[in-house]
Amino acid sequence: MIDFEPFALDDSSPIYIQIIRFIKQGIAAGTIGDQEEVPSRRSLSALLGVNPNTIQKAYHILEEEGVIVSRSGAKSYTCVEEKTVERIRMELLAGDTTLWVRAMKQLGLSKEEAFRLADRVWAIDPP
Repeated sequence: MIDFEPFALDDSSPIYIQIIRFIKQGIAAGTIGDQEEVPSRRSLSALLGVNPNTIQKAYHILEEEGVIVSRSGAKSYTCVEEKTVERIRMELLAGDTTLWVRAMKQLGLSKEEAFRLADRVWAIDPP
């Protein structure tokens, strides 16, 4: 079963988006694999202290994207094929990279300065 213990709510985006991102990050990192059970809507709602409709919205989007499979009255599971992992990884990386590039441009850094900064941070930030 997917472990939501490390999940922490923040105010930066809607909760359903945070749930989707948490699951996708786990898939991209390999900590969430294929055919892992997804917590029920009710149990995740109680665990996170959020409205069940919020969980339903997140799960619905993940179902539409083919990341989880749900059957009425049955448990939900991840559906993580290699092409899904690659798609999610590229989606997350492209989004994060876009935010980083915008921030560097807003700070007035050149591409070369931004890359030097990235190199410095890469060297000191532990895995």
